[in-house]
Amino acid sequence: MNAPMQAEHAGKEFTGEHDSVKVDAASTDSPIVTCDANGTPTGSAQDAGIQNDTATDAGAQDASSSAERVVRHEWEQFQLTNNEGGRAACQGNWPVFHQMRLSQFLTWNAPLLNSYAHDLDEADEQGRNLITEKYGRMMASTVPEDFHRNIEPYIPRLSDVRITAQEQVIGTQVAWADDFRSRYPKLGMAMRVLRTSQDTESVTSFETYLRGELGTYSEQTFRLYETFVAKLHASGRNLTQETIRNTVLLGGFHDLEEAEALQ
Repeated sequence: MNAPMQAEHAGKEFTGEHDSVKVDAASTDSPIVTCDANGTPTGSAQDAGIQNDTATDAGAQDASSSAERVVRHEWEQFQLTNNEGGRAACQGNWPVFHQMRLSQFLTWNAPLLNSYAHDLDEADEQGRNLITEKYGRMMASTVPEDFHRNIEPYIPRLSDVRITAQEQVIGTQVAWADDFRSRYPKLGMAMRVLRTSQDTESVTSFETYLRGELGTYSEQTFRLYETFVAKLHASGRNLTQETIRNTVLLGGFHDLEEAEALQ
């Protein structure tokens, strides 16, 4: 798919992920990320004390390694994404992309990670780019005429059953994000706007970003993700909180409370 993605990622709006928050490092002594001379993050999930709750101690390192590989593969596809108006600034910001996407994938279980990794591999084989398609799907809300003319004909069409199932997942996750913002208002201020009704040509909401991303998942990956979300909800957990907790730990904070206080 050669259609351009919408140029909408700059400053606070660049989170690289629907849940993650870009912490303002200028307001605290704790760096958002530490990099080597090549711009590669020097921290890891283990350094930050992050462990997937679904993994055993023996499997935690493997899960982290799998998450790192998925982030790297996404980054490679992101570099091949055409941006309307030229290359977007965020396409050169590996450290922030790494932190935001890793924060998400460290919450996932191994079957879900492996299934999405397979989606990325299969997309390469088919000449598709899931990152391009994700941003293209977001344009259904932000620039609908452009989407229907230049994007929709070139991406896989979702069934009505799939769309209905996705909307149920989205409803759960929007509620989680809203709850998180109410309890951590300063961190919440650095998140995307919440709802699709708040979209503009230059601002993409949490809800729209999530809808775009879910639409790129294979049927197997989506079903695994749907089950993952349902289990979290049934156990009273909040995926937004767990994802942003990973973000602030990777950024050098002790916990969410410290990050909130120092904003």
